[in-house]
Amino acid sequence: MNIITYNVNGIRAAISKGFIEWLQATAPDIVCLQEIKAQPDQIPIVEFEALGYHTYWFPAEKKGYSGVGILSKTEPDKVVYGMGIDKYDFEGRFLRADYGDKSVISVYHPSGTTGDERQAFKMQWLADFQNYILELKKTRPNLVISGDYNICHRAIDIHDPVRNATSSGFLPEEREWMSGFLNSGFIDSFRYFVKDPHHYTWWSYRAGARSRNLGWRIDYNMVSDELEKNMKRAVILPMAVHSDHCPSLLEIEF
Repeated sequence: MNIITYNVNGIRAAISKGFIEWLQATAPDIVCLQEIKAQPDQIPIVEFEALGYHTYWFPAEKKGYSGVGILSKTEPDKVVYGMGIDKYDFEGRFLRADYGDKSVISVYHPSGTTGDERQAFKMQWLADFQNYILELKKTRPNLVISGDYNICHRAIDIHDPVRNATSSGFLPEEREWMSGFLNSGFIDSFRYFVKDPHHYTWWSYRAGARSRNLGWRIDYNMVSDELEKNMKRAVILPMAVHSDHCPSLLEIEF
């Protein structure tokens, strides 16, 4: 099974740039979308259904903001919308699909780039998210948590670790959280297979950053330790250019 995570930075904008044609050609089994920036009635769902996908959407209540989705060729046994925490569910950040004893989650972690208030919100989210996941893991141990984490874990995951040492997304406390999250029973699937540098999933629109590959790796397919033996391959797909992010793919046996 191929699982892709992709922050599309607006599903309608991505569609206008050929996202549906790319999806048809790539044909992943599950796509976890973030930052859809649309309500379900604004999305051409029939076009996804024509490609064989069941679609599930959890938008933010604020229009044109945030939101997550899952496209799945196999109909899940159960879909869970949100975490049951109002201040996060209001922003449309969490969507879970269950397939037998395995679950796939599309998650969109907050950004802290707009100032101290949102950075504090992000750090509180990270603590609450980890607590929620560790509780979930007691009954659903086989998890794939795919999404935009808005954190580069290590210096190898960012093009300029020195100048970005005080930037949200590469702060010591964020990187420490990521280490703790992984140590709590998860695998960064891309780094499990790929050890070399210069692999990124997001580039600023400024100054030709993408063409010069001055990027950040902030999108992950995290896999619970229980599924380590099921993982087969992980790659980043930088040639997909429907967003300022690109997709990241995990091949795993389900």
